[in-house]
Amino acid sequence: MTTRLMHRMLAPLSRAVSNICLRATVVLVNSASKMQSLQIKMRGNEAKENIEHFEPYGYTSKPKPGSEAITLFFNGDRSHGVAIVVADRRYRLTTLEEGEVALYDDLGQKVHLKRDRILIETPFTFEVRADKIKLHADSEFKFDVNGQGEKWDGLGVETWRDNDVAKPHHTHAPPEIP
Repeated sequence: MTTRLMHRMLAPLSRAVSNICLRATVVLVNSASKMQSLQIKMRGNEAKENIEHFEPYGYTSKPKPGSEAITLFFNGDRSHGVAIVVADRRYRLTTLEEGEVALYDDLGQKVHLKRDRILIETPFTFEVRADKIKLHADSEFKFDVNGQGEKWDGLGVETWRDNDVAKPHHTHAPPEIP
């Protein structure tokens, strides 16, 4: 058997294998259905619609156009594909330490599980809706609103104005906590 004949015989198999897993760019997102679907553009500007986007349980997001997807086409058949992950390098946080985890968006909001604390940042309103809210701190509780605030540290309560923590305006014993 010649090399040319072998290549010709294996060409359909080679095409099928090369079509199983492909990179794509997200064009549109339909998040109204039970399984979010994407319109994507693949190599050679080939477009596909209704690509199901599988997401981890308990987590969902609506990717922005221009995001990148890894798609699977079973048996290399492009009639029905799925996206197994969608990423967006334009907004990905790049300063995490080993073992850290973060949730983020394109507006600069994030919940960052750091090695020594949990950091929540937003340029917008931070809203909590709950039946009850309980805050407990072992060593210090501090709040500041536009330069005025209090710090409770077990030794007393320190209040300040104009971000002047070094000059407390009054100090008194911490309240009894039931």
